[in-house]
Amino acid sequence: MISQLKHARRRGPALAVALIGPDGAGKTTVTRLVAETLPVPSRTIYMGVNLESSTLMLPTTRLILMAKRARGGRPDLTVSAHEDAAAQQRSLGERGARSAKSAVRMTSWVAEEWFRQAVASYAQWRGEVVIFDRHFFCDYYAYDIVRRHGPRPLSARVHGSLLARVYPRPDLVVYLDAPADVLHARKQEGTLEFLEQRRQDYLSLADVFEQFVVIDAARPADVVASEVADVITGHLPPLTDHRRDHEGTTEIGAAT
Repeated sequence: MISQLKHARRRGPALAVALIGPDGAGKTTVTRLVAETLPVPSRTIYMGVNLESSTLMLPTTRLILMAKRARGGRPDLTVSAHEDAAAQQRSLGERGARSAKSAVRMTSWVAEEWFRQAVASYAQWRGEVVIFDRHFFCDYYAYDIVRRHGPRPLSARVHGSLLARVYPRPDLVVYLDAPADVLHARKQEGTLEFLEQRRQDYLSLADVFEQFVVIDAARPADVVASEVADVITGHLPPLTDHRRDHEGTTEIGAAT
């Protein structure tokens, strides 16, 4: 049965699944294990801000990353809260120059987001289940799309509007959840308060997505991945066997 499914294609665009969660939830590891476990063709795409974690990016983004590395900058195109606060202390001319630079950076980042989505859409069109390691809509939701954490600069409001109004959303969101102390023990990054805040940010997405599943990520990665794979398989539509010609196509049933 598994070999049949591996040679099958979906009727219409395939499923797009986003695995999300705070730092320390094991998103990248679980994404890899799920792709190895699924009995259907799949494609994994990193949809996070850390450019060093992605092998898929525009040539222009790759050049920007090289330049930032040379200057010792952060490997992303976002503006940190510290930078935004510091900008408010500069003169009018300095703020204007900073705003222009921020606009260019945001434009480059939006282009990068759409490039990765285009790759995902093509994979779906080919019948591959797309597994997103993180997702831009979900990660930016509490900061750029809604005002959960205070005022937003203009660039963030524009970015949030694009994500909310026109950027494609995943068909299924799987949230990898774990207590803040477990997350902190795994990566030793951020504070317990911040990690708990991010947990609540992600949990609020249950009101945004119709298909939103919470998975206990405090367990070993292989156990978590197995459960995630079962959830994804349960959401797959019927498949057809592409080894037969169109007239002889036979249904082999829904993956369960």
